[in-house]
Amino acid sequence: MHTRSLGTTGPQVSALGLGCMGMSALYGEADRSESIATVHAALEAGVTLLDTGDFYAMGHNEMLIGEALRTAPAARREQALLSVKFGALRDPDGGWSGYDGRPAAVKNFAAYSLQRLGVDHIDVYRISRVDPEVPIEETVGAIAELVEKGYVRHIGLSEVGADTIRRAAATAPISDLQIEYSLLSRGIEERILPTTRELGIAVTAYGVLSRGLISGHFSADRTLSPTDFRAHSPRFQGENLRHNLALVEALRKVADGKGVSVAQIAIAWVLSRGEDIVPLVGARTRERLAEALGALEVTLDEADLAAIEEAVPPGAAAGERYPAAQMAHLDSER
Repeated sequence: MHTRSLGTTGPQVSALGLGCMGMSALYGEADRSESIATVHAALEAGVTLLDTGDFYAMGHNEMLIGEALRTAPAARREQALLSVKFGALRDPDGGWSGYDGRPAAVKNFAAYSLQRLGVDHIDVYRISRVDPEVPIEETVGAIAELVEKGYVRHIGLSEVGADTIRRAAATAPISDLQIEYSLLSRGIEERILPTTRELGIAVTAYGVLSRGLISGHFSADRTLSPTDFRAHSPRFQGENLRHNLALVEALRKVADGKGVSVAQIAIAWVLSRGEDIVPLVGARTRERLAEALGALEVTLDEADLAAIEEAVPPGAAAGERYPAAQMAHLDSER
């Protein structure tokens, strides 16, 4: 397994991380046994970075990962590095009620995550979205106190813009910024990525397959359940979907020419953006995980990169990456 560093202050991690959200929520039904088997397969393949959030199905995802770690061979269990997001507020109906970044809340969230995961520390801890009522300095400062006490090893950020990154980094060392980055979502390239590179902060890129849209496996006639995020995502609606799937077909021609899958060339493109970028793949099955891991063996030369850019030019996606109400919570989009 290739490795990359989470910034100048963070740990060495596998070049691909496993995003575990879809094993519990937001992408329709998932198979618990297959999810645990997929985590085990990832660890066996050398994947060390497991990403979750305490609000994914209201703690379900953390408990799932905790079970997967308990049932994994000891050597594999010890190699796992846990990246945890917190701060999103939920209600019993599954609704969303904003974000809480107050120092007392930060420590409360961490206490519950440690218990659900069954660990004595969290490797990287980050608020999922900036709480507009709490300065980022206070939130990051609270995580820094958890670092001092040994409950957290490193501080991360999520979906924040360049100015907020600078403020956070002036408060405490930041290992990485978790943010969406893919062929369809390249907004970080203008200001955010130059800022993280200036400050020695890595990027853990989620949505590298745009929630399956550019996986090569999504079709226009697919029926999505009302609880599936994509049923409400602008990029999966009507003409937007047809336009975006046409981009996928153009990308498929490039992938076919390389003898690889669409998903593999899309992941390989993110990997090619720099050694400071660690893609998170949201594989929910061992089959999809194996496909994603194959991207590590894909080498893209200048001609390949030019062909990819021609197939999916910057800004080519139709539709925003989140519905309007959720876009409003993204500090990274301001």
